[in-house]
Amino acid sequence: MSGPAEPSAKSLQRIRNFVERYWLKSGTSPHPNEEVTETVIHGLAKHLDDLGRPLCPCNFYPDKQAEVASSRRWICACDEMKQYKYCHCLLFVREDGNPITEYLPEEHEGRQAYGLIKDPTPNKGREATRSSRAAGESD
Repeated sequence: MSGPAEPSAKSLQRIRNFVERYWLKSGTSPHPNEEVTETVIHGLAKHLDDLGRPLCPCNFYPDKQAEVASSRRWICACDEMKQYKYCHCLLFVREDGNPITEYLPEEHEGRQAYGLIKDPTPNKGREATRSSRAAGESD
């Protein structure tokens, strides 16, 4: 029995480029275990090939096509990353490999699982929060 097809080289390169730029933009780092990072990158690239969008590979979707068509919530960088700077895939983390949980609501599963983990670069990332604040300021 063979495994799932590998993502295309083109999609892998597109995702790698995006991820490297997003680490800089968000002030996050790759996971120190390279296998974690590579697994997520491969999943994102495979979804880019199959669905036309880099759907988060760390969730279960009853219908991936419907998920992509109905929302951008789990398109990388997902809404949680853009609002809370939290990546449940551990693709965008602190240098020690821990996800940033500082901005999550206390009842969020990430906060429950990891506790409070401070953001070492609070001046970077969280673009959804910044853009909503900026929109509120211009009203």
